[in-house]
Amino acid sequence: MAILEVIVQAMMLGGLYALFAAGLALVFGIMRIVNLAHGDFIVIAGFLALIVTWAIPVHPFVSLLIVIPVMAAIGYVLQRGLLNRIVGADPMAPLLVTFGLSILIQNALLQAFSGDTRKLQAGAIETSSMSIGGTAVGHYPILVFVVAVGVIWGLQTLFYKTRLGYVLRATSDDAQTVRLMGVDHRHIYAIASALAFAVIAVAGVLMAVRTNFDPTLGPARLLTAFEVVIIGGLGSFWGALIGGMVLGLAQAIGARIDPGIQMLVGHVVFLLVLLVRPNGLMPKVGH
Repeated sequence: MAILEVIVQAMMLGGLYALFAAGLALVFGIMRIVNLAHGDFIVIAGFLALIVTWAIPVHPFVSLLIVIPVMAAIGYVLQRGLLNRIVGADPMAPLLVTFGLSILIQNALLQAFSGDTRKLQAGAIETSSMSIGGTAVGHYPILVFVVAVGVIWGLQTLFYKTRLGYVLRATSDDAQTVRLMGVDHRHIYAIASALAFAVIAVAGVLMAVRTNFDPTLGPARLLTAFEVVIIGGLGSFWGALIGGMVLGLAQAIGARIDPGIQMLVGHVVFLLVLLVRPNGLMPKVGH
């Protein structure tokens, strides 16, 4: 029974982690950029939902109707106006620029919202649960996992079954050749970033309902996303889901042994996977 409970907890936690990582995997897979401000944009999505629920007010899930388009627009403008200038340049350039963005965002959020922790209230779904094999499983973690699977499936379908996906993958493979075919690779990169930020919006709102958040939480979310992407395999969407579940399982086992080592066990598993399978458990192998 205890084993079943740990596995269920790992799946539920892994769903949220997969959402954290999917946007990072998308951006890296298309543009080979590691966005060090990724976690801070997840936090921004949480604060945007908070503003929407204050202003209208609506349920946090309904706020996604506003937060997703706003975050997608931010992603498009950021990529088109700033990040396109450094795609394919010195690998250090994206790291330095996005690190600067991270610092800027954290300080701006601190000025606007102070350092107090916040949380979105979603009502009864946060505490309601059902019994699976004698183990109580919350409805909200199940919802998060289902959403994660749906988002990953949607991205996989978009990239491998649609014309836009073909163009995105072709641009990833050889932007110069695609440019000769009459495709504006800068626009395609911006669309990829918009998609990533739409996923970030979903992750940010679901995170803000599940746990407290504050302006300084971004680096911790980035670390989680980075570990999940490495475990699952760089640029692999289903790998992000598998990586999230592996990290969730490691943390669930650690919490069962001693709550104080929960995060440490996750980091150790990440390092072990990095040593044994440097390309991850489900590396991206062509198209």
